[in-house]
Amino acid sequence: MSEDELTHEDELTHEDELTHEDELTHEDVHGREDDVHKREEVHGRDDGYPGEDGYPCAPVVDLQLDRAHSSRIYDYFLGGKTNFLADRVAAAGVQRVFPAAQVAARINRAFMHRATRFLAEAGLRQFLDIGTGIPTQPNLHDIAQGITPDARVVYTDNDPIVLAHAAALLRGTPEGRTAYVQADVTEPEGILTAPQLLDTLDLSRPVALSLNALMHFVTDDGEDRAHAIVEILKAALPSGSTLAMTHATADFAPVAMRQISRIYADAGTVLQFRPRAAFLRFFDGWELLEPGVTLSHQWRPDRPEDATHVVDAEASCYAAVARKP
Repeated sequence: MSEDELTHEDELTHEDELTHEDELTHEDVHGREDDVHKREEVHGRDDGYPGEDGYPCAPVVDLQLDRAHSSRIYDYFLGGKTNFLADRVAAAGVQRVFPAAQVAARINRAFMHRATRFLAEAGLRQFLDIGTGIPTQPNLHDIAQGITPDARVVYTDNDPIVLAHAAALLRGTPEGRTAYVQADVTEPEGILTAPQLLDTLDLSRPVALSLNALMHFVTDDGEDRAHAIVEILKAALPSGSTLAMTHATADFAPVAMRQISRIYADAGTVLQFRPRAAFLRFFDGWELLEPGVTLSHQWRPDRPEDATHVVDAEASCYAAVARKP
């Protein structure tokens, strides 16, 4: 699979997902020996607004390529090329304990495609995607603007390498608009008040909020922090807004999930997988749309057989979409 295309068959053919192509090769681990030492810099203004080429300028940043990062590990699982030695080593560790990791990542991405298409067809014209990750076509705005060309999309992420590639997220239709905010979901007020967001979205009109495979990277630390963050985001949106969300869970493969947590922790990222009841609480006060809470591959599948080609333990990720009354 190329980094520029995630086809229906790529998402849904279980047999293909676990071939030798998906394993970490000798070249992956030992290919460019300077990966672990490499630093890249992005130059420009620290305002996120377009530069002379029409795409966003960014500050000088340290991409920390000697440390695995969740967005680059995810990029590896999706077949992308914006990942480095530390990311590939961590991904290989995940695949050793959870061979279906690539399957789970790709069906999670497929959920985003279906949910965005569903919401755009339902009339949503504004989208806020938090935890965007490295661009992988089709991106959310490609889906939304393919249905309604005047759709407006704001992306946010806290990984500096996503900022470095943000230009790919801003190539939308002439009728629509896209913007990028370098921000962290743990500071939701900063996202909601960012000039780029306020210049792009009208928060008095419905917004489709997307939190895909994000909140399991926010630990509660005994304070129910993840739910409090989502409530702040929900409260800022008007009636008719929606929340599309996926979240990894240990309900179906607890041993593997514990091992994955240790691998990410060793790379400096703490995870908190949540059970179904905790996932459901993210939607408190909003109306769940059919079919309610499901596993990611079971939410409105394009074909009936798509909901059965993966066992629950391989998905290990809940999904749902809800609307604000």
